Amino acid sequence: MTITPLRLAALLATTLLVSVPAAAQQLAKPVAAPGDGPEDAKLKQLFHDSDEASLKLNPISALFRGDLRYADRLGDFFSDRQIAADRAASQSDLRRLDAIKRDKLTPVDQLAYDVFRFGTLRSLRGSEPDIVALTVVRPLDHFNGIQGFYPDIASGQGAAPFKTLLDYQNNLKRNAQYAVQLDAAIARFRQGMKSGVVQPKLTVRNMIEQFDNIIAQGVEGSTFYGPVKTFPATIPATEQARLRTAYAAQIRDVLIPAHQRVRDFLANTYLAAARDSVGLSAMPGGAKLYDYLIEQSTTLPLKAEAVHQLGLSEVARILKDMEAQKQKVGFKGTLAEFFTFLRTDPRFQPKSKEELRLAYEAIGRRVDARVREQFSLIPRSKLVIRPVPEYKEKTDAGGSYQDGTVDGSRPGTFFYNTYDLPSRYTWGTETLFLHEAVPGHHFQISLAAENDKLPAFMRFGGNTAYVEGWALYAETLWPELGMETDPYQRMGGLSDEMLRAMRLVVDTGIHAKGWSRDQSIKYMLDNSPMAKTDATAEVERYIAIPGQALAYKIGQLTILRSKAKAKAALGAKFDPRGFHAAVLDSGALPMPVLEKKIDDWIAAQQ
Repeated sequence: MTITPLRLAALLATTLLVSVPAAAQQLAKPVAAPGDGPEDAKLKQLFHDSDEASLKLNPISALFRGDLRYADRLGDFFSDRQIAADRAASQSDLRRLDAIKRDKLTPVDQLAYDVFRFGTLRSLRGSEPDIVALTVVRPLDHFNGIQGFYPDIASGQGAAPFKTLLDYQNNLKRNAQYAVQLDAAIARFRQGMKSGVVQPKLTVRNMIEQFDNIIAQGVEGSTFYGPVKTFPATIPATEQARLRTAYAAQIRDVLIPAHQRVRDFLANTYLAAARDSVGLSAMPGGAKLYDYLIEQSTTLPLKAEAVHQLGLSEVARILKDMEAQKQKVGFKGTLAEFFTFLRTDPRFQPKSKEELRLAYEAIGRRVDARVREQFSLIPRSKLVIRPVPEYKEKTDAGGSYQDGTVDGSRPGTFFYNTYDLPSRYTWGTETLFLHEAVPGHHFQISLAAENDKLPAFMRFGGNTAYVEGWALYAETLWPELGMETDPYQRMGGLSDEMLRAMRLVVDTGIHAKGWSRDQSIKYMLDNSPMAKTDATAEVERYIAIPGQALAYKIGQLTILRSKAKAKAALGAKFDPRGFHAAVLDSGALPMPVLEKKIDDWIAAQQ
């Protein structure tokens, strides 16, 4: 996987950052499988070489995978040199792939060939000059900027290990490089001011608030000070004292000034040049970029108008199901009044963060009791449940997932958001757990990482349509898993499905039809019981990362369509455990490749 400026957000999405055992430092040389021929050997060597080259170019990927060979490096996200190196690597990979005879490969390797080709071509398109000119000059946003993900890595609670003295020293080196990257981002922003390709004022104001929050933590309250608040017993007391002093000095003299420079630049220089519009269509080159982003996110050649119309039809369908739930609970009033009731009645508002945590843990136990009825593949990786860190909770999603390591040294983590606690309605807990944890992201991402028969790019890479499409599909398994038996919890499930349907309407509305922020928020509130806090965060997310939110519903509908085809073809022979294994046992596939794989699976069952 390469990191072009446009793909930085995709790389840093925690649902795509899967880890391998720290002890496995370097991937083993390719091993032939039974039936492999000369072309299979060439393909596996290409996969190995490509992955090794990518990890050197992009050390943050290695860190998340538990590979510590480059742990003293953060990586170069914004330079022309890095863009050129990533592009050259993809071109080299494609030349080597074209020299391999696909028809001489085993069926398993033909699938891998197709996935690798699809991803390499996608990477090349994202590194072409016309796309780079529209992306690299907008290096940060409030949702996926480096200031949003790196503090967690460096906190002692994220992907970076803090077990040895070397781990602590490597973190100091990465922190220093992080400060350099922040200055590089300022330079790219200035470049965009000259070309007229700038972020919306709304996104800039949100970033300013993020930097204010980070700066306000001070030194010993800083997220970056977290690693030296506790130490493993193997580090001597004298070294602990030295490290506390070094970390405090770095935060005071390097990190806070770097954050202050970006914050002041954004507030005093860039904000005035930022655009009032929120949609890409109002930015020079924005319409072309949005067309690309739709295909990048969905892995399908869809157009904005078709996606918009699909969203409208899904919204209409789900509204009918919501009306049925309203009738079931005996609510007397309109659907809009029912939405208001769900948002405002105190019975649905958690009384404490602890109450919310206990609710998710109880849901986890109930799902675990039934999940093997639907799944033959169960990941080894454990799952923990944690609140979103306070420094980013205001602009973060209601729930998210971060992968664990295959060796168990770091479990998978389901993060739930407690910002504006009364808006974290209890009727949404079951569907959120199914999506983010089991059998959603935790199953899909962990199973891919644990499958050492797959090449690295299929274990540790992916695409949003598959990853998020699977998680949204997992929500539809509520009847089989004994969830949402309470009509209010079922409304929570419908509300989450409605969210993904509304994304098709609102994302395209903003970026292709000129919808405003307030118009988009109103649409979401009119068609769901979402809290205004959540609807606002969602809309501002679509503004910051256009096209990404389209992938959820497109991916889910693709999986559901394949499932319906399998049921129709196999009848009584259809086994959901076999279907789910076929979907999950090859990592995250592009939608066309996944559909072809399931067609082949159906034929094999017959």
